[in-house]
Amino acid sequence: MDCRLYLRASTQDQDASRARADLEAFAKEHGLKIVGRYTENESGAKLHRPQLFKLIEDSNPDDILLVEHVDRLSRLTAADWKKLREMIHTKQVRVVALDLPTSHRMTASSDDFTGRMLEAVNGMMLDMLAAVARKDYEDRRRRVAQGQAKAKADGRYRGRGEDTKRNALIGSMLEKNMSWSQIMEATGVARGTVAKIAKRIREAAAE
Repeated sequence: MDCRLYLRASTQDQDASRARADLEAFAKEHGLKIVGRYTENESGAKLHRPQLFKLIEDSNPDDILLVEHVDRLSRLTAADWKKLREMIHTKQVRVVALDLPTSHRMTASSDDFTGRMLEAVNGMMLDMLAAVARKDYEDRRRRVAQGQAKAKADGRYRGRGEDTKRNALIGSMLEKNMSWSQIMEATGVARGTVAKIAKRIREAAAE
């Protein structure tokens, strides 16, 4: 059975491919053939995710969409989750998440009745975990906002500080015409960080 790995992180500074080894080990253990790996840095609260959409578009009926946690797939509102589920259902893709044991049985062939029962149970569990993931997302955002509001009221909030020493080093590397890949490897930053510094340098030169 063919499977496609979906790897997502929320920001450019996070490693979206972190769970790749775990997903590949799961695929090997369950006899799945990996035919694609789709990695992106986008918020799970955002419906439009190019790599996820490409994965679904590339999939054939009964292909496996393999993901580490359901929240890697969705922190969506109920309306947006319904849209995504419909896209997945239309392509007849089976969603399997490492943190959803009931979905693991979707990796094996079964008769029509058993397959439909498993799909129904898995669908209900997916809906439940997607709702939990959305609530967790909203709760964390509320706690952060409350903390910031209290810090501002106490005169303690200054926002997230910039790593000026690191960014100066990246700027120096860019000016020496080092490639973005070399800079990312040397400093451990994501591509988005290098792009931000490069844009800053271009804007300064244009002034």
